[in-house]
Amino acid sequence: MTTDGLGTATPVGGGALLVVGDVITDVVARHRGPLAAGTDTAAAIRTVPGGAGANVACWAAARGRGAEVRLLGRVGADAAAWHERELAACGVRPRLVIDPEAPTGTVICLVDTGEAAERTFLTDSGASLRLDPGDWSDALLDGVARLHLSGYLLFSEPSRALVAVALESARARGVQVSLDPASAGFLREVGPDRFLSLIEGVDVLLPSRDEACLLTGLPDVADAAAKLSRHVPLVVAKQGADGALIARSGTVYAHVPAVAATPRDTTGAGDAFTGVFLAALLAGAAPEDAAAEGCRAGALAVERVGGRPPGPE
Repeated sequence: MTTDGLGTATPVGGGALLVVGDVITDVVARHRGPLAAGTDTAAAIRTVPGGAGANVACWAAARGRGAEVRLLGRVGADAAAWHERELAACGVRPRLVIDPEAPTGTVICLVDTGEAAERTFLTDSGASLRLDPGDWSDALLDGVARLHLSGYLLFSEPSRALVAVALESARARGVQVSLDPASAGFLREVGPDRFLSLIEGVDVLLPSRDEACLLTGLPDVADAAAKLSRHVPLVVAKQGADGALIARSGTVYAHVPAVAATPRDTTGAGDAFTGVFLAALLAGAAPEDAAAEGCRAGALAVERVGGRPPGPE
């Protein structure tokens, strides 16, 4: 047994985690107060590796310290080597498909450095949502105990087809599947009913408060989580500073409190929660204990710029 940077004991698990999702270059612009239209707004700007799927994999590897974490993603030739190095440095085994036509996806993250550190994304998905069934192989699940799918994959036709193939393959092998809806904005475009039909067969759903309410049409996140758990066996609703709710069989049975933090950049906080939560499940933790670890990771994430975990000391 070892300990990780999150202060948690880490037994070695019995199988790998495979994450399938987006690998993105994040340009993070931290500014204070409203943007000044038509002129300059002073900001501190950094370019960092990101992407919901890649972030989840990195946080899972940071927590795992013994459990293998793999990532399947698609990038352009422009930044493939950089992203592969950054993922490997986090302990992730990347399998990056190089797109011959599209560049690596890029997200501009506008972060208000006021008290809430709220962020707004401008997204060019590039190669990331061009994963398709041809990029999948059943051999990717060899030695895998859990498969995690980034919800961004459901926002384009090629990657939707990949999700269907991956779900079928996972069911055939008895591999547990989790999914994070990823974006309330894109989710609204797909539509709740269609989204829920696309994720049929998923075992764990990890929506944010806004995503849970949008998927159900209910204003209260607890009611929304309970309703979603009639469709998906385990629902973990992430509420940021209000912690997380866990629901099964139509009932919310646990509320896990958040960990106090002073936010600098909330980008990737939900990814941090998801990655550490899944790694903890893989190591044998109960969902409520895994969610407590996820809340600690989310608190650590918001105190850093970018969506990745801190490196080893």
